[in-house]
Amino acid sequence: MKIDNFVLENWLNPACESEKNKVYLGGSCVLPLTVEELFELTGESLEDFLEEVKHMNLGYANFAGTPRLRRAVAKLYREVRPEDVVLVHGGTGANNTVVMTLIEPSDNIISIMPNYQQFDSIPKSIGTEVRQVDLKPEAGYRLDLNEVRQAVDSNTKAILFTNPNNPTGALLSLEEMEEIAEIARSVDAWVVCDEMYRGLKDEYMPSFADLYDKAIVTCSSSKIYSMAGTRVGWIICRDEELRRELFNRRSYDSICGGVFDEWIFAIALEHADKIFARSRSIVRKNKAIVDQWLKGHKYVHQYAESYGTTYLIHYDLDVDAEKFCDGLLDKKGVLVCHGDCFYMPHTFRLSLSHAEKLEEGLRLIDEYIGELAAAGKGMK
Repeated sequence: MKIDNFVLENWLNPACESEKNKVYLGGSCVLPLTVEELFELTGESLEDFLEEVKHMNLGYANFAGTPRLRRAVAKLYREVRPEDVVLVHGGTGANNTVVMTLIEPSDNIISIMPNYQQFDSIPKSIGTEVRQVDLKPEAGYRLDLNEVRQAVDSNTKAILFTNPNNPTGALLSLEEMEEIAEIARSVDAWVVCDEMYRGLKDEYMPSFADLYDKAIVTCSSSKIYSMAGTRVGWIICRDEELRRELFNRRSYDSICGGVFDEWIFAIALEHADKIFARSRSIVRKNKAIVDQWLKGHKYVHQYAESYGTTYLIHYDLDVDAEKFCDGLLDKKGVLVCHGDCFYMPHTFRLSLSHAEKLEEGLRLIDEYIGELAAAGKGMK
């Protein structure tokens, strides 16, 4: 089975490891926690945890997942039971498991673009017809529900997307979510939603897991939870038969999760309110800095109110996205994620979430843009 180059991972990860990467503004995970910081934040006893670790059995973890963690995950939603939770290896493991379990070559699926590439390239790789519906910058990256309605038919297996959107941060309203569920229901299709960035609003953010009995939701310990290294992902599926199929597929990929990863992340999720508060504080502080930089800027623009951890920045320069970002890294030591990773030309994804030198990075981006403009690469 041939599959597309995974542009984001295969470009960004080597760039992160480059000696030229001095100011990292390319990521989407909120500033990672250390173990010590996690226990200070939650108020749990690190000494008691380390004592438990000494006696931890390092054999296979519970096949269905650590019960403590499944209970903690379920509490992130309003209509989810612990038995509805399938624990997997990371967010990519969650998305891959869902697509490979659910989608057949004879199906068609609707992919809302921009999207995380797994939801587009994996179906294509198995011969599924992929019908793309594009979010448009001039519409503030709002979803045109009429386009979705026109794209589905009786052979549509699922509608796949991210919410909040990656990389724009655009968020569906509750009314829009309910209409998507109604569109899916009209053709007996599944709704598959990557909710990796859910949680940055002060109030409860609705999940498709609460709204539609044929919704499948994925999420992970990365992004909002600042614990990407624990490699905990989960799938919410309220359909018992499909859950059995998901567990069966996971058996081919990873058998079970990591006993240490699931245990420490369960502790974190039992204090999810404190994790969310930390993430909101970090993102809002950085967002205010970037908003000020964008105000009245001649060459860069941002079109969506972001409820995620990144902005998608459009630039008015006659330079391809990958070349723009390669040059920025090479000449200024600033790493941002080029928009071609999301099939969005003349854009780059900018972190609001892991930016220790944010203001310095924005100044260097301005220097680089100024040099390109002076070289005749100005307004398109």
